[in-house]
Amino acid sequence: MSDLKKRASAHVDEIVAQLIGVSSEIYAHPELKFEEVFAARLLADKLRAAGFDVEVGSAGMETAISAVHPAVSDGPTVAILGEYDALPEIGHACGHNLIAAAGLGAALAVGAVKDSLPGKLIFFGTPGEEGGGGKVKMVEAGLFEGVDAAMMFHPSSDTVLDRTSLAITEVEIEFAGKPAHASGSPEKGINALDAVIQTFNGLNALRQHIKDGARIHGIITDGGAKPNIVPEHAAALFYVRALQNEYRDELLEKLRACAQGAALATGATLAFNIVHALGDAFVSNLATLGEPLDPPPPGSGMGSTDMGDVSQAVPSIHAYIRICDRDIAGHSREFAQASISERGQDVMLTAAKALAMTAIDVLASPDLVVRMHEEFESAN
Repeated sequence: MSDLKKRASAHVDEIVAQLIGVSSEIYAHPELKFEEVFAARLLADKLRAAGFDVEVGSAGMETAISAVHPAVSDGPTVAILGEYDALPEIGHACGHNLIAAAGLGAALAVGAVKDSLPGKLIFFGTPGEEGGGGKVKMVEAGLFEGVDAAMMFHPSSDTVLDRTSLAITEVEIEFAGKPAHASGSPEKGINALDAVIQTFNGLNALRQHIKDGARIHGIITDGGAKPNIVPEHAAALFYVRALQNEYRDELLEKLRACAQGAALATGATLAFNIVHALGDAFVSNLATLGEPLDPPPPGSGMGSTDMGDVSQAVPSIHAYIRICDRDIAGHSREFAQASISERGQDVMLTAAKALAMTAIDVLASPDLVVRMHEEFESAN
């Protein structure tokens, strides 16, 4: 490693207790999308203490963070990202506590040697990844303009650099019916819950005709008040995912048709609401730290991430590092346990070092920046 990389890596070792503390505290205080007040305050305080110029409330989001290291000069701009929202009921079952601590550690490590590097270092705290699209709002607000490289890590059951993500749209379906006594005079009512159930039935019939890899899945969010009242209102929330935006949009219309058919069959009124919601260098640094790639087996599943939107705006990496066995699924209670395990914390520290070392590569190598932009332009 270069001297700067050695110093940055050594700085991570010096602040191990701090980073594990941040990861553990965020894990112990799970907060849902756009409600991450504790986590945002904790991260902002650590960044301010390290001399960063910190803004909380970026892009109009109360819990978004934009922190710039004061040593700014001509040269590349690198953004290191952190996520910190949790999932309902099962907390940090996606390991965002580790993402936040690793991003913080990388930013502090690069910050410790930034006086010897050109360019600009930014830490972005990105709220609402779980269905909120916080990074989308930050891209739309122009926060990534002028950024040459954006990078983050995500805990996983595999160590991989390139994993395709699915385009996703969130859809809320509501039906308005007419209440009546469910036993005494049901003929006078219009059952909104029946319309939701018919939508699911239509969707289930559609599954045979959906391309491999695409997904439509949902939950009922309102099914009525009491069994003896014909439900006047019922609602469901769906995620529609596909590899291409065009096919995702096609599936949206198929879902809309299922809902419209259910409304016609039951007499309920439909409301269909779409909720708007650097590879080689990183791999080399990861290998230096003793963490080789571990490609997933063929046919492994895919999720979605708003980091995909960032990758359409600037050169980006969203690397995954194994924290558990392959048979443990993300968004499970077992994955939540892995996110607070000793292995999880060790991976967080390795990720912090690898991100810091990769950021140094970008800041210190004009040729690398040129190649990154050439690849980005040719791919987009």
